[in-house]
Amino acid sequence: MARPIGIYEKATPKHFTWLERLEFAKDLGFDFVEMSVDESDDRLARLDWTKEERLEIVKAMYQTGIRIPTICFSGHRRYPLGSNDPALEAKSLETMQKCIELAQDLGVRVIQLAGYDVYYEEKSPETRERFLRNLRKACDWAEQAQVMLAIEIMDDPFINSIEKYLAVAHEINSPYLFVYPDTGNLSAWHNDLYSEFVIGHQAIAALHLKDTYAVTETSKGQFRDVPFGQGCVDWENTFAILKKTNYQGPFLIEMWSENCETVEETRAAIKEAQDFLYPLIEKAGLK
Repeated sequence: MARPIGIYEKATPKHFTWLERLEFAKDLGFDFVEMSVDESDDRLARLDWTKEERLEIVKAMYQTGIRIPTICFSGHRRYPLGSNDPALEAKSLETMQKCIELAQDLGVRVIQLAGYDVYYEEKSPETRERFLRNLRKACDWAEQAQVMLAIEIMDDPFINSIEKYLAVAHEINSPYLFVYPDTGNLSAWHNDLYSEFVIGHQAIAALHLKDTYAVTETSKGQFRDVPFGQGCVDWENTFAILKKTNYQGPFLIEMWSENCETVEETRAAIKEAQDFLYPLIEKAGLK
């Protein structure tokens, strides 16, 4: 089997149906698409899809041969697990349960969770403790459903390294909790990538490929919409480390080109990313 390489839903035209989106990904040579359930009303509404709507997605996967193995669930920005507001905290758990049920119905293996205790609120020891308590509940539900949860390394100091994730994982102690690193986010915080991937190897569910501008004393960095090769990621070194640490999981190209004016413009943006990344992946022996 070749290593699966996928594309983020938000890189594909937003107006596409799921059948069109999967066919688009197939035409570009991808093996899978990562679904987004973000904090917008439109995408959160997916958690309430009917059985018939869910079946249409499954049929599209079978028809095209393109899988949806992961959901990027960033809806917890709006409804954070560590929220000080009891109503928002309750909503965070409700949406978590619904996302796990959606994953079950679609055959999704991994739900990526944002590594925030809170996003729009002020952080405190209490928000951290609440996040951990509710993450433990979420892991219990995930274990019952046989769906893995994976914490994303973030654009936020709360969990901005695999090392910090491992401290959380040690406290949660669930066989269904993993980490979902991002090459750009790891690099932006000046992490030692060799150490990160050595200590985190057994906990990695999947990997986002993305470039970023680094966090510095005078800059908060930039964590999206940075062209590949123009940011702080040392791509040759990163892929060499992944090879040395025997990473065998999938690669997901994370881009935001869903609002390009034309489908061909979107296709060209994705092709440019492929033309940059694929020779480096092959050179490192990771194809």
